[in-house]
Amino acid sequence: MTNSKTRKIVYTAMFAVINFVAFTYGKITIPVTAGTSTAIHIANAVVVLSALFLGPVYGGLSGAIGLSIADIIDPRYIASAPKTFLLKFLIGFISGTVAKSLNLKEEKDPKRIARITAISAIAGLGFNVIADPVVGYFYRKYLLGIPQEAAKIIASWVAGSTAINAVVCVFVSVVLYLALYKSFLPRIPED
Repeated sequence: MTNSKTRKIVYTAMFAVINFVAFTYGKITIPVTAGTSTAIHIANAVVVLSALFLGPVYGGLSGAIGLSIADIIDPRYIASAPKTFLLKFLIGFISGTVAKSLNLKEEKDPKRIARITAISAIAGLGFNVIADPVVGYFYRKYLLGIPQEAAKIIASWVAGSTAINAVVCVFVSVVLYLALYKSFLPRIPED
């Protein structure tokens, strides 16, 4: 394994840990129904940030791994871990793909960097605003066997918390990227 590949894996693990910590210790849990919960958190901003620095695949994996482990450890969220893995990977993959297609890493103008970061975050988190409640509804109803009415109630609460999370996380991911990219980006190996 090359030194570059090893460093990329180490950064992926580092972002997975940051994702885990951000969700585990930085969330406001909202009990819903049928023993489930939703949460207000900024962990999705870390998923976006990891994708902006590491690229679509490694960034998506860091979010998927970190947040799935957080779900597995918390009994309120353990049943959601497979859904979390898929959706968090896709948030990172979409955000990272948009950033890469808009040449974020080559950009030098801070205003354009902020704009590209915001567009990338909106793409990934916008996808999640739609996908999380929809995928969650079908996941709970058909895979977990939760009655349809309860699955609808959960989906509506998840839609609200996911929308709040998305707005906050777009802002947080832009601010964090602008604060970190000059010192952090040169350390990340290229794809």
